[in-house]
Amino acid sequence: MATKSVIRDVNQHVGETVTIGSWINNKRSSGKIQFLQLRDGSGYIQGVVVKSEVSEEVWNDAKSLTQESSVYVTGVIREEPRSQSGYEMTVTGLEIIHLTENYPITPKEHGIDFLMDHRHLWLRSPKQRAILVIRGEIIRAVQEFFDKNGFTLVDPPILTPTSAEGTTNLFHTKYFEEDAYLTQSGQLYMEAAAMALGKVYSFGPTFRAEKSKTRRHLIEFWMIEPEMAFTDHEESLQVQEQFISYVVQSVVKNCKAELEAVGRDISKLENIKAPFPRITYDEAITFLQGEGFDIPWGEDFGAPHETAIAEKYDKPVFITHYPAGIKAFYMKPDPNRPEVVLCADMIAPEGYGEIIGGSQRIDDPALLEERFKEHELSMETYQWYMDLRTYGTVPHSGFGLGLERTVAWICGLDHVRETIPFPRTLYRLYP
Repeated sequence: MATKSVIRDVNQHVGETVTIGSWINNKRSSGKIQFLQLRDGSGYIQGVVVKSEVSEEVWNDAKSLTQESSVYVTGVIREEPRSQSGYEMTVTGLEIIHLTENYPITPKEHGIDFLMDHRHLWLRSPKQRAILVIRGEIIRAVQEFFDKNGFTLVDPPILTPTSAEGTTNLFHTKYFEEDAYLTQSGQLYMEAAAMALGKVYSFGPTFRAEKSKTRRHLIEFWMIEPEMAFTDHEESLQVQEQFISYVVQSVVKNCKAELEAVGRDISKLENIKAPFPRITYDEAITFLQGEGFDIPWGEDFGAPHETAIAEKYDKPVFITHYPAGIKAFYMKPDPNRPEVVLCADMIAPEGYGEIIGGSQRIDDPALLEERFKEHELSMETYQWYMDLRTYGTVPHSGFGLGLERTVAWICGLDHVRETIPFPRTLYRLYP
């Protein structure tokens, strides 16, 4: 009687007969031997069908198999050093579940639009599977880091009555008779949670209605947003670099095969360990002007600026102390220089841009009220946020990590559309 197994666990069944439910990833034959490239979601293994060792029915069934046909394959697991997995199956039995005809994604080259139209099938390819395994490991490591460091997971709402940052790039909907918006950030709600729980983080989808089609932007993306009471800007920076180091090293440790499958230079990731370099906005402006960029003080950085700065480092770099005028209303001014705020963007190496934005938050009720007026924000709408300063205000800081940009950087991908199972971009809502 064969034991049911998955490909990932075949190392536990060497010399045993097992049955694996799988799909035919590819197939080739050499006269009286057929080689079935099997996948089951957990991994890949080659099934070898030898004509002289199986019944005529099994042999003919194997010959009839097509790409992405589904089967139960029974056979003996043996070690095979030449195999990528280190194991191989000698097939003794075969049960066809479904024979696939005209599978649209063949081994030949396809255009990106065709592949995105067939995203539901493209996910089955080795590279796309590897990306999603790495994404899953990143998510696991994120949660493990915060759980180990005393943070509580809190879920902010997705439907909100207003913007977190006073911007207009929001998806509008009706909440019965009221206006509502899909959240672009859970940060304000996480500040409330931090006043109850001390250290918190959220992990959920966010939405931005920006008509942007760069390789770094998605319409729907996932954010990790920690918030910490009794924590200043410097302490927050230390948490951020420890956090990123932990996540990257977890992927390096647990996803070597997947990183190789996406063609990643693992040595570059092995170097990502705290502490990270830091430069001020002022220093960044001076550097960029020296490199020939026409950018005045007070202007925000775009992708070319971030890339030029990142090229000077082999680790993520913090750019700190941006001008208050280009940052969100809730960021705390530097007491020694009020025209800049206690904030930082973390720029990933290799041209992947900003992956973290964070700051110390304003904790002075009078200053926050002043900011509401400057930004023409409704005090009525934000009264609950003001209450956080009225009733037991404390120094607090937080940051937000964009999951998809982080996946793109760790995997070395050209575009964020491959970092999420079903991307939502400017011109794509299908499938």
